Amino acid sequence: MFRALFALLLAALSLSAWSQGYPAKPVRIIVPFAVGGPADIYGRFVGAKLSETMGQPFVIENRPGAGAVVGTDAVAKSSPDGYTLLVMSNTHTVNETLIPTKPYDLMRDLAPVAGINSSDLLMVIHPSVPANNLKEFLALAKSKPKGMNYASSGPGTPYHMAGELFKYMAGVEIEHVPYKGSDGARTGIIGGQVQMMFDAITTMAAQGRSGRVKILASSGKARSPITPEVPTVSEAGVPGYEATIWLGVMAPAATPRPVIERLNSEINKVLGSAEVKEAWGKQGAEPMPMSVDQFDRFMREDVQKWSKLVKATGMKVN
Repeated sequence: MFRALFALLLAALSLSAWSQGYPAKPVRIIVPFAVGGPADIYGRFVGAKLSETMGQPFVIENRPGAGAVVGTDAVAKSSPDGYTLLVMSNTHTVNETLIPTKPYDLMRDLAPVAGINSSDLLMVIHPSVPANNLKEFLALAKSKPKGMNYASSGPGTPYHMAGELFKYMAGVEIEHVPYKGSDGARTGIIGGQVQMMFDAITTMAAQGRSGRVKILASSGKARSPITPEVPTVSEAGVPGYEATIWLGVMAPAATPRPVIERLNSEINKVLGSAEVKEAWGKQGAEPMPMSVDQFDRFMREDVQKWSKLVKATGMKVN
């Protein structure tokens, strides 16, 4: 027993010493989404800060495809040594139920590292829609079952799930029109090809002020400081509604815990800086500093939240 305990102690000391020398070479951060989206933008920001504080390049590699499955699978199959990381979002927690045949299990094959941030969405409609607030829109939608549609950046994305949660909780039938990205969906709502959309608050706040869309509500628990005049969906007509887009970092399962803890500590330092709080606050993004265990619990709860919706609505990926 003494020898076994001594061996465990030596192993722990070895891991701790190894993690102190981490990183000894460039770290690859895979973003399983296209260039220019929130995961890419904030992933690059965090990567650049880690490069400064940890003394090695943290290099972003975009690998979009199959609803984030392609890039995520690449990370899940990478060596668990801390040199391949994943920027992920609630698309991943949705996919656990929405895409049951994917080649990995999120919470089994990847390890939570740290949260990055969360942002509210704005529910907007095209100016031609004869509604000036959420209650009027609900009345209109209920009078025309399946007579209106809403855009998203693709199945399983936060914009899609925000729309499906809204339909489910409000009891309305609105057809989903998936686009191949958020830019196409925005073009659709601004051009009037679709009537409604949930989209990033920073993008749609400007479109609303220009009159290209009408803003009906924001999606968070409380009104956003970016649009304090806009009520939440919950207070405007669908009590209890809440949907956000959030981002985090994961690593391959079996990555040494000291390495994960070091990354968590360094990322949380970035999130706690005055620069981040000021800049992200103006963008409507709230930093999500958490311990490794807190982020693990947060993710598992999010998997359960969207699992219930997917099962209740019978959503499928075509």
